[in-house]
Amino acid sequence: MPLLEVNEMTHFFGGLRAVHNYNLSVEPGEVRGLIGPNGAGKTTIFNLMTGIHRPTEGDVRLDGESLVGLFPHEIAARGLGRTFQNLQLWRHMSVLEHVKMARYSKVQYGFLGAFFGSGARRREEEEIERKAMELLRMMRVDQVADQNVLNLPYGAQRRVEMARALATEPKVLFLDEPTAGMNPEELKQMMGIIRQVRDEIGLAIFLIEHRLKLVMELCERIQTLVFGEVIAEGTPEEIQNNPKVIEAYLGKETVE
Repeated sequence: MPLLEVNEMTHFFGGLRAVHNYNLSVEPGEVRGLIGPNGAGKTTIFNLMTGIHRPTEGDVRLDGESLVGLFPHEIAARGLGRTFQNLQLWRHMSVLEHVKMARYSKVQYGFLGAFFGSGARRREEEEIERKAMELLRMMRVDQVADQNVLNLPYGAQRRVEMARALATEPKVLFLDEPTAGMNPEELKQMMGIIRQVRDEIGLAIFLIEHRLKLVMELCERIQTLVFGEVIAEGTPEEIQNNPKVIEAYLGKETVE
């Protein structure tokens, strides 16, 4: 059984069909990519799987259990973590507070432990901060843990958002254009971080990205989406040489 499986997912916004008969199968530890022109429906697919929208038709299953109809926080608790195309950060929180806040979904000490300041609460708070700092080190932003997140460069903010998503301990991590707005050096750094997350944490990764260099180097299999439909799926080499993909999306673009 695949870790994550999507079957015949279709969605309409009013009379507009945004996604048509979308299928996906992701195995543990696998890195999958989704490419396509602007407006193809890529982020909509992420939103359908993570509960922001409910599919008109079809099913989404994680570990064999359907996620359709659950709220986003319930889906996150079951193991789908994500970042967003447009940064979703809290304006008045520090870098460390962002990651600790995400980990509070895992606390065990309960209301009474929080109210009375029990030893269990203190121990768990210490563990939350320790794990948050581990993630910040992985993202190369631990040195600015006490700074307001909005004071960081854009690329660093992206990495904070990724650390926050990892703090929920997902089984599958969705990355929506993780290198958007990054310069070449930041792109290289993010590619290394994604590899590290895959190798050290071992979770599956599903990413949307316009930087073809990142997709072709990181992903084991890639889907190409046009007008809400997958027109090709395969290895990076197969995608780069697929006539439909070249005509619809790649054109003369090279992987640089």
